Amino acid sequence: MPIFEYKAIDSANKIKRGIIDADTARDARQKLKKDSLFVTDIKESRKKKKSAVQIRGVTGVDAPNKQRMEQIGAVTRQMASLLAAGIPLAEALRMIIEQAPDKKIESTFRDIREKVTQGMPLGDAVLQHPAYFTDLYSNMVKAGESSGALDKVLIRLSQFLQAQTRLKNKVGAALIYPTIMVLVGVIVVAILMTFVVPRVTQLIRGRGQELPLPTEILITTSQFLVNYWLLVLVGLLLLTIGFQLFINSEGGRLLFDKFKLRVPVFGDLMRKQAMARFSITLATLLRSGVPALQAINVTKNVLDNKVLKNALQNVHDRVVEGTDLATPMKMSGVFPPTVSYMVGVGEQAGNLEEMLERVATTYDEEVDLATQKLTSVLEPLIIVLLAAVVAGIVIAIVMPLLQLQRA
Repeated sequence: MPIFEYKAIDSANKIKRGIIDADTARDARQKLKKDSLFVTDIKESRKKKKSAVQIRGVTGVDAPNKQRMEQIGAVTRQMASLLAAGIPLAEALRMIIEQAPDKKIESTFRDIREKVTQGMPLGDAVLQHPAYFTDLYSNMVKAGESSGALDKVLIRLSQFLQAQTRLKNKVGAALIYPTIMVLVGVIVVAILMTFVVPRVTQLIRGRGQELPLPTEILITTSQFLVNYWLLVLVGLLLLTIGFQLFINSEGGRLLFDKFKLRVPVFGDLMRKQAMARFSITLATLLRSGVPALQAINVTKNVLDNKVLKNALQNVHDRVVEGTDLATPMKMSGVFPPTVSYMVGVGEQAGNLEEMLERVATTYDEEVDLATQKLTSVLEPLIIVLLAAVVAGIVIAIVMPLLQLQRA
């Protein structure tokens, strides 16, 4: 169904612009007339829709970012409320379109509504827009449609998206202050080495005295940065590109993710964050009626660490062979013993979803503690390192001045 861009005047004589889906421009005018809009200009949108294959393969659209997750979480909650009130899905989608927070989401939901009215299940329709909806979202919606409890699943899904956003924000917020400190420190040291040190050392050398070793090192470093700063920038750029190529490779990503998990304090935080995400994702999928093997596969794609992904893939393969979930988790050595034990207890008692939710709550609290621990370690460490660098520069400058006074 074509999409038309229109310009119209509403009942309050205000100009309104927007887009609407209709078979023809005449149909679009009639639809807008029912909404008390007098159309002054209308034309078919020239923006070509991308197929799901193009979006996933050729264009390389990434998974939903933080802002999109927040927007989709809010829209999902609105849609759940509308469906719970007994409003048909197509009508609920129309209301979502009218209240869309921006044009991109409005266009996305227009396309979804068009596909749904043509008979496509909502779970398949949202999967055509991977920039906003993940496989997890699609699978949960499909489970809700098949069970007839789509409104309840959407409420659970919106809560899940909010929890994921909150979990990401905790770690991101904790790293903001240390990052600012490092940037300020680098800028201060760069200014000292390129502007202050050359002038001071020129004055010292003019005295013709023999310079101490720290001063010679400082002068050599300063001259190199002043004369070859472009080469330094190119070198840093090449290192960045090389590092990106390394971690984009299969083996490189695995090695880097192993290293991250072994870093003191930071590795512990990464593991706990991954366990919280794993537990709440799997619990949410299982509660929504997604089959266990499919839920494990979807959960695997939510994890950011290759080591954990491989371990969960091995768990999936063992479950296919007929074993329980807890045994391969214990044997992997990647999942903490507490997680494996709780999963085993949940399987035996028949309340796996509840146990996973308890694990998620526990690790969510531990992420808070680990985040505080990380910042308490990073902040004084950065301060000490920056102070040591600045103190070294000052000492290297002051030493020849003291020798000059003694002479």
